[in-house]
Amino acid sequence: MKRKYLLISIILLFAMVGWQKVVKAQDKTAMEIIKAADNKMQGESNIGTLTMKIIRPSWQREVKFKSWSKGKDYSITLITYPAKEKGQSFLKRGNEMWNWNPVIGRMIKLPPSMMSQGWMGSDYSTDDILKESSIIVDYEHSIMGIDTIEGIVCWKILMIPKEDAAVVWGKQIKWISKDTYFQLKTEYYDEDDYLIKTEKAGKIKKMGDREIPTYIEIIPEDEQGNKTVVIIDEIEYNVKIPDNFFSQQNMKRLR
Repeated sequence: MKRKYLLISIILLFAMVGWQKVVKAQDKTAMEIIKAADNKMQGESNIGTLTMKIIRPSWQREVKFKSWSKGKDYSITLITYPAKEKGQSFLKRGNEMWNWNPVIGRMIKLPPSMMSQGWMGSDYSTDDILKESSIIVDYEHSIMGIDTIEGIVCWKILMIPKEDAAVVWGKQIKWISKDTYFQLKTEYYDEDDYLIKTEKAGKIKKMGDREIPTYIEIIPEDEQGNKTVVIIDEIEYNVKIPDNFFSQQNMKRLR
């Protein structure tokens, strides 16, 4: 009889622990989920090398680049391939964004209107690369419900831009995995609530001190056969990068 009660007690204990985990997960706010997902992918800082494939019905093009990022305010992206665009760089420092083109020897300040344009002819916007807007700071977040992406249970998060936010999108919907905080899918809508493009992520790999999706695909809604793929070849997180690294002078020196 004692063994029976002991077994029942153990079962109840495990059930309580499991229930506490469920309640704790349900208690997460949308903001906490977005923060955790953003930190998972960005860290406090990171240095990465990436390959972008621009795919069209009749042609394909490949661009390789290196990126340095620190918090919300600093990022530099350097094109390393193809040869004709090698050395071109993009800088975000605070609210200012710049492009250095070594071929013409010219530094150009990027206006906010360029943030929605395709970067290097891809389906990624300049805002996607330079991250002018912040998914944490510039949006109001709410949990729409629970959904699955290829069998993985995800929070479905609605992101509506704040009134004074300088953002490209009218809204975003993100699917974030409950156990790992991977951003597995994002839908981007314009101000008229039309779906413009869908981002999907996969091929989870260990990169630096964490596992992240390393294969990201952008598919525009109204351009059949078009898509852009970004592959994270290498990335290192929480690297010490001084603020003065992100300067116009350094844009010209990067190799």
